[in-house]
Amino acid sequence: MVKSRRVQVLLILVVMAFLLIHFLPCSNNAHMEEKPSPVHILILSSWRSGSSFTGQIFSQHPNVFYLMEPAWHVWVKMYQNSAKVLHMAVRDLVRSVFLCDMSVFDAYMSSQKKKSDLFQWETSRALCSPPACDSFSRSDIITAGNCKTICGKYPFSKVEEACKTYSHVAIKEVRFFDLKVLYPLLTDPSLNLKIIHLVRDPRAVFRSRENTMADLKRDSNIVVGSQKTKGEMGPYNTMQVICKSHVEIYKAGSQAAPSFLKDRYLLVRYEDIVRDPLARAAQMYRFAELHFTPELQKWVHNITHGKGHGAQAFDIGSRDALRVSQAWRKTLPFQKIEKVQNVCKDAMDLLGYRLVQSEEEQKNMSLDLLFAQN
Repeated sequence: MVKSRRVQVLLILVVMAFLLIHFLPCSNNAHMEEKPSPVHILILSSWRSGSSFTGQIFSQHPNVFYLMEPAWHVWVKMYQNSAKVLHMAVRDLVRSVFLCDMSVFDAYMSSQKKKSDLFQWETSRALCSPPACDSFSRSDIITAGNCKTICGKYPFSKVEEACKTYSHVAIKEVRFFDLKVLYPLLTDPSLNLKIIHLVRDPRAVFRSRENTMADLKRDSNIVVGSQKTKGEMGPYNTMQVICKSHVEIYKAGSQAAPSFLKDRYLLVRYEDIVRDPLARAAQMYRFAELHFTPELQKWVHNITHGKGHGAQAFDIGSRDALRVSQAWRKTLPFQKIEKVQNVCKDAMDLLGYRLVQSEEEQKNMSLDLLFAQN
């Protein structure tokens, strides 16, 4: 009888152990799965296309950890290579940043690096508020100037620490020329990647690039090779590659898109943003699963309806955004417009930008005729 009772007790203990091993972890996993996985947003664009401003629309959101062009470090370190060769290194860096693994920068920065060594770190509100900086509130709208003055002394480790506390990670990047390079990220189960493809009228891009030619020299050399950047056709050679890349990205993202890109690619024209900033910002936020707060609505309106003329090329300050976006019509000679239209015709046709046929038309054509609605 005693032996039988011992056997019964032993069997009960075995059953209880089995239940503990097999059911408690499942319960824990179920609890962990209740927390939504981070959303990863890649703003994919090219230089002088309004991408810094568009990046700020995301950076200023209190739920977003944002970095501006982290692949700058790759191109600076490996400038002898072509953009195509650097695609893989750029993709690997972007993936690591999305996963908040900032050790990837060890290959491109000094071992004694500080947070302030990160390219354009001050444009990230997340790096200007706790835990990356204690001087501002996490919900504040923070200008790069104020941040740079106060928050530069913090260690680089704060970048990763801050990243891990946000529900959304957004990156603005101008160093991808082929959407297919990003397919491994789009199919990566550890990522929840959404792509905003920002384009701008090539004539406006060309005019802006002329004003920042010295700043973009190294990048242009990587894009087309140093020989093709020389001479009168140098700037047009670069524009041709940029425009062709936009065509290929758009086709891959919307016309012949694989199933894993469904609801994960959004084309946005910069001109449409400045014509109706609140509506376009709301569209991008919905796409990114973000709430458009009243504070952010006010900020978007104010920064696009100021009196500034955008004189500082890389400054994101309050300006008359619509007027600035159309400055090329009054300042770019028609001969140059014709050349840009020639090398970028396919992109302009596909993305809804109308060609102008004469200098008179250039000055007088209405916006509704210049930019057809997609």
